[in-house]
Amino acid sequence: MYLEHFGLHKPPFRITPDTQAFYEGSDRGPSLVALSYAISQGEGITKVVGEVGTGKTMLCRMLPIHLNENIDWVYLAHPNLSPEHTLYNIGLELGLPLKPNDDKLAVMRKLHNILVERHRQGRQVVVLVEEAQNMPLDSLEEIRLLSNLETTSHKLLQIVLFGQPELDEKLADTRIRQMRERITYSLYLKPLGLDDIHSYLNFRMHAAGYRGPSLFTRSHAKTIAKHSCGLIRRVNIIGDKTLLLAYADNRYELTINYIRRAAEDSQYCDKKNWWQIWVTACLIYCFVNLNFTDTPIAAHSKLAPLTMSEML
Repeated sequence: MYLEHFGLHKPPFRITPDTQAFYEGSDRGPSLVALSYAISQGEGITKVVGEVGTGKTMLCRMLPIHLNENIDWVYLAHPNLSPEHTLYNIGLELGLPLKPNDDKLAVMRKLHNILVERHRQGRQVVVLVEEAQNMPLDSLEEIRLLSNLETTSHKLLQIVLFGQPELDEKLADTRIRQMRERITYSLYLKPLGLDDIHSYLNFRMHAAGYRGPSLFTRSHAKTIAKHSCGLIRRVNIIGDKTLLLAYADNRYELTINYIRRAAEDSQYCDKKNWWQIWVTACLIYCFVNLNFTDTPIAAHSKLAPLTMSEML
């Protein structure tokens, strides 16, 4: 809608990953290099953890572009499957002629055969598991067992787990401690800082074809940082709606008001400094105790504890 207005040839802030507009700032570029190195080593399991909207899916989509052509990629975008269905889906992704009545042992045997064949052809098989925090413990254990398949010198299959911080909680379960021990590389995607948000906004605008002076100032980026908490998905949503508001007013410059309205429309409130609120509440509580505990009233009744709503 606003593309022609701002001289763009595509939307700059798509929610779906746009690999042609991969931002290498912050730790995203180094993370892609580290992931590529981990896969090139051909052993173990790699883990990538980040909050919702930090760019895990984009990183996952960039790997096939960044790495050699002798790799066969298997995507598990919906991992909340049973162990049997997990193996079955991996087999289908590799082109195995599986039958609905194939049992687990039959699927595993066929998987082993095709992995050996791919290895003979000089090819590497890598399984990318998105939203891995949703994978049942039994299924995680199953892919660990699958990663055990190897020749005398090479692993036949590698696994990269992409997940939210809950993935670490799941991996801490003693029932899958062997899975945790097999993880050789761990990466953590941090939210973007103020400088990176400023750089990211204008990078995406130019990647979409904008050739004018920078639309998003550092002041704009600061406001977006407060509302987005540095999460790329939120930055994209706020950026998109901000451009739409400017277009609706037939304006070519952005304002803080547009950004705030965009954030409010997305229900992204300014992040609160909860530790300051907690300290203030504690001080109030101590003040009340110090001043009233020795009074006659206090001798007969105790002050009811303050609720969080009363503290605020």
